[in-house]
Amino acid sequence: MRLALEKRDSKSRKMTILVPIFSLLISFALGAIVLLLSHANPIRTYYEMFRGAFGSPTKLQYTITKAIPILLCGLAVGIAFRLKFWNIGAEGQYVSGVIGITWVMQFWTFLPHWMVLPVGMIIGVLFGAIWGGIPGGLKAQWGVDETLVTLMMNYIAIGFAEYLYINAWKAPRGNMGTVKYPEFAWLPRVWGKIHSGLFIALALVLVLWFILYKTRWGFELNMIGKNPRAAQCQGVSIKKNIILAMLLSGGIAGLAGVIDSAAVTHCLTKGVDSGYGFTGIIIAWMSGLNPFASIIFSIIMAALDTGADALQISLKLPSAMGEVLQGLVLIPLLAGSIFTEYKLIAVGKSMGGSK
Repeated sequence: MRLALEKRDSKSRKMTILVPIFSLLISFALGAIVLLLSHANPIRTYYEMFRGAFGSPTKLQYTITKAIPILLCGLAVGIAFRLKFWNIGAEGQYVSGVIGITWVMQFWTFLPHWMVLPVGMIIGVLFGAIWGGIPGGLKAQWGVDETLVTLMMNYIAIGFAEYLYINAWKAPRGNMGTVKYPEFAWLPRVWGKIHSGLFIALALVLVLWFILYKTRWGFELNMIGKNPRAAQCQGVSIKKNIILAMLLSGGIAGLAGVIDSAAVTHCLTKGVDSGYGFTGIIIAWMSGLNPFASIIFSIIMAALDTGADALQISLKLPSAMGEVLQGLVLIPLLAGSIFTEYKLIAVGKSMGGSK
């Protein structure tokens, strides 16, 4: 007798829920092993991380603030993944959004004050959409591999951003970074560090859920992802949908950069490539591409990040330990995701000893 994988007739909803939960538990177990090897008590470490992320109103505010761009990048990546377009470029699209809004803030001084923020946000989203639409167009028109293109475009955007804040747009007599955005163009805060971008992100979750689950376009994206040939036979344009999906995906990732820069950093500076785009990939997989589930997992990933800062003070562990624990989340998730479409069966030998 041996074990084998058999494709399910349809994607298991039960496993879609259970796989992320068990994957998260396994990742914590793997993290405990890493912590033990680092001579740290796993229980105390996780407790200190929890305190560092949720132990006070201020810490909670930092965690939620960090979860906002992570959530938006997860939503962006999830749209592309829905039609099996592997968008690994949300980081570059995020950076493009920051470049776009910074351009408006720094040079569009002819605008009335009340127009600077909305125009800057629109331009930033357009920059992100264009950066996402390029690999979408290459894939749709010539079948160029999107994984490589989106990955390499990250470094183009990051490198260009570095040139801008170190050289071309550098603030006079300042450290690396552009001139601060004018205060009248900052996104307002609603509770401590938490800003109004939270409401934009939550509204987008509702809109995307409706689009993906209740509209014809969402049905077409799902059909392309499951069976492109069947979608073509039904008259669905794969090229058009790839381009539209990537424009939307890039635009949302750009929106993440726009919101974070307009509410938190208030300039283009070192650290703009914060890793939110790459974390969004984990969010998309953990949530099963479900916008509502993305909220929960975004908070978890943000908590791992903010909680890791407390490890330096309380346990003298490097803050990079948080990045290690985040990475460990992805491994069980990728391994376990196969069980949403396949099931494990026992295959016995037939009579006479033949297989």
